[in-house]
Amino acid sequence: MSTAQTSLGRTRGVAVLIVSILLILGAVVYIGVARSTSSGSDFNGDGNGVEKIVEIPEGSNLTALGPTLEELGVVRSNRAFQTAVMANPDADNIKPGFYRLQEKMSAKSAVAALLDPATQVEMLKIPGGQTLNDVRVVGGDVRFGIFSSIARVTCGEDGKAEGCIHVDELKEVAAQADASELGVPEWALGQVGARVGDPKRLEGLIAPGEYVVDPHADAKAILTDLITRSTSTYNATDIVGRAKAIGLSPYELLIAASLVEREAPAGEFDKVARVILNRLDSSMRLEFDSTVNYGLESVEVATGDSDRQRETPWNTYAKDGLPDTPIASPSEEAIRAMENPAEGDWLFFVTIDKDGTTLFTNTFDEHQEAVQRAYESGILDSQR
Repeated sequence: MSTAQTSLGRTRGVAVLIVSILLILGAVVYIGVARSTSSGSDFNGDGNGVEKIVEIPEGSNLTALGPTLEELGVVRSNRAFQTAVMANPDADNIKPGFYRLQEKMSAKSAVAALLDPATQVEMLKIPGGQTLNDVRVVGGDVRFGIFSSIARVTCGEDGKAEGCIHVDELKEVAAQADASELGVPEWALGQVGARVGDPKRLEGLIAPGEYVVDPHADAKAILTDLITRSTSTYNATDIVGRAKAIGLSPYELLIAASLVEREAPAGEFDKVARVILNRLDSSMRLEFDSTVNYGLESVEVATGDSDRQRETPWNTYAKDGLPDTPIASPSEEAIRAMENPAEGDWLFFVTIDKDGTTLFTNTFDEHQEAVQRAYESGILDSQR
């Protein structure tokens, strides 16, 4: 073989080697980029300002949320999110609920946000005795109702969150939606269905408690969820059997327990329950100021004669028996008080001072003496 041929062979060999190296390098770079783009890449920063609501269900954990976050565009990849979860020692402390995140968050920022109480959508807290509508106290504050509480939870602190539900929307659904579609229990369908057009027909059917509310759900979905869960709660306690044991229907038991909530001071639930049952057994009108106030725009402890004479579905000064609907959400404590009333022949009671001291009496004359003591203490002074 000539020298020229040997030189040409070497040149071709070097060229082939260089091409091979370039192909290998290209493949390595391609694989690296592909992996980076599809499974291991990450966004930078705390998000782009576009809100995304994500839910961590009861019993779930952060790692299970990764694919959803990737799909929503909150994080760039599930792999990056899982890495961030593993790197955060507090990851197991996540609480169930809904969280306000943003698109294009770094995985580290997303994990931190999910562990920050400030990003969690506020729990809906309904105490015993809360009403659907706001209560305006004469000369005092406004006690916000369930409708307003739902609106606050869905609207966020600034009242401008995406999907914000307003009180008027909730009232419209409460008044007009089919009762069975809202989850109203069978034992209340007749009464609720007969009051179409009045949002108060749902009073008492949302049980006290803490609820996780989807802030992006519409008004009907939110009310349906709350009422359905409350129905399950009531039915799980055998409310039908409990009511029958004291001669009431389940709906009447809720109504009576709601009166206990609005009338009885702490520690006196069972005594007020006894007065209710004694008066019903004696065919006496209940004559509770709370039932007068329920139909008024503004309320105070003492109601006047003109208001007591107004005929409403709730005013027990002007109608026999129980109100047509509950006047608040009754707690389990109030329901138990109706089941287990204190022993006594009381027919009257009145709170006589600002400390909540309440006198229970058997006769009208005794009651009048107690009422006079209440006036003398100033608790019954009108602010109108």
